[in-house]
Amino acid sequence: MSNAVANIVADEKIREKDNEKSILLSMSNDLAGVRMTTDLYKVLDQRLRSLFSYSHFMLARVTEDGNSLSAMILDPRSKNKIHPDYQDFVSTKIPINDGFFNVAFETGRPVLYHLGDIINRTDLPGHVRMSYSSGIKEMILIGLSNGQRRTGMLGIFTEESNKIKAEHINLLHGISSQLATGVANILANEKIEQQVLEISNFKKQLEVENLYLQEEIQTTNNYSEIVGNSTALRDVFRLVSSVAPTSSSVLILGETGTGKELVARAIHNSSPRKGKLMVKVNCATLPANLIESELFGHEKGSFTGATDKRIGKFELANNSTLFLDEIGEMPLELQVKLLRALQEKEIERVGGRTVIKTDVRIIAATNRDLEKEVSLGNFRSDLFFRLNVFPVFIPPLRERREDIPLLAAHFLAKHSKKAGKKVIGFSAKVIKALGAYSWPGNVRELEHLIERSILLTSQQLITQLQLPSAEKDGLESYLATGDFRTIDDVEREHIMYVLNACKGKVAGPGGAAEALKIPSTTLNSKMKRLGIKKEYLQE
Repeated sequence: MSNAVANIVADEKIREKDNEKSILLSMSNDLAGVRMTTDLYKVLDQRLRSLFSYSHFMLARVTEDGNSLSAMILDPRSKNKIHPDYQDFVSTKIPINDGFFNVAFETGRPVLYHLGDIINRTDLPGHVRMSYSSGIKEMILIGLSNGQRRTGMLGIFTEESNKIKAEHINLLHGISSQLATGVANILANEKIEQQVLEISNFKKQLEVENLYLQEEIQTTNNYSEIVGNSTALRDVFRLVSSVAPTSSSVLILGETGTGKELVARAIHNSSPRKGKLMVKVNCATLPANLIESELFGHEKGSFTGATDKRIGKFELANNSTLFLDEIGEMPLELQVKLLRALQEKEIERVGGRTVIKTDVRIIAATNRDLEKEVSLGNFRSDLFFRLNVFPVFIPPLRERREDIPLLAAHFLAKHSKKAGKKVIGFSAKVIKALGAYSWPGNVRELEHLIERSILLTSQQLITQLQLPSAEKDGLESYLATGDFRTIDDVEREHIMYVLNACKGKVAGPGGAAEALKIPSTTLNSKMKRLGIKKEYLQE
């Protein structure tokens, strides 16, 4: 009889072993073809529920730093969904070293917890308290590792006690290695998809940058030459010829509208780097928080709005020339990074960790007095000296008036063709007016004036110019004569009037200082500075 019972028990164990092998083989086959989380959820839900009854499960992935877990698969049947902290839990990273997840990894086997027995522990993490308050009685955690690399964590939760038996734990341990492989495959597949997406985005970015370069080509074609033959301009040509063949930094100085970008292009187009297009950044038109990204590029997710990786103008200008227009407007905190890029010839994208070597020639331009800005603390002296290797000053148009007729003829031909009009010249009166005007906006103002005149004229000859108003010209003429009173003149006259009214008394009651509501020492200083002496006062 005892032999028969023993045989029955042995047969049952054999059947259990065969069933376990069958389940493991079936699970292994299912997991082998899994490449997406939706497929993995279906496999787990179907296979786990065929083993035993439970409330819900949760699968988390190990983050790249290996220190935390983030939700990968959330069971829609989860009882925790009713808990007010559920959304916070599933949307944030949970540390592995919480006394539960790390234990599951370290033991190498599934770990079963009866929550009623441990709920009073003072070190209980929030996710365990959440499960208990949602009605969960038992929780089993299975750490998933692919070789030496931790990949994820499977958690299974029940609403009844003693639902998870020893044979279930053995089965879960048996499938853990296949599940770890399945998770690793999904993570690898997601990484490949992410890389494909990044390549696609990078391709789009290159297309955008190519469009930028095409626009720069058009700009170059539109401003293909510097017009003029004055002595001042010939001096600029000589400087350009001297510095163009080198890789030295150039600082172009001059008022707004003098043609600093044209000179920068002339330097680039005469240099060994002319095979690649010059890249331009206007430091004055970009918000301070975007200039760094514009110059050095950024990684995806490095800041709000950085949805894609982007290469910066430094990388785009590699082996070419980077023109930094309005360099005087660059924020101080970015000047340090620009200086490092110039000295080390390397950059880092915003949010990146990789150093990128660059070979970029810098041409900078400004209408500011950078030496004064340095003394005021608005511009770094070390960056100024780095840029000011070879300064080139562009004279204002009023200092090369002999170039005005040549420039006017150039802009007339250019904009007549653009407007589709046959305008062939200027009247003598207009030529004289062009030469007499002071041109505060320099060449740019001249071009815009001629373009506007072409659009307004209905003749082949421009006979009228819309120069700034007569009132402004009258003010300029008035200022030029010097026939006006200065602030010192007005102040002197007023002090003398008060002194006369006070009969020459400066200090004390009834004195001029009291009437003017200033200290007598201040009044004496003003009188001395303005040359007011008592003998000048009326008796």
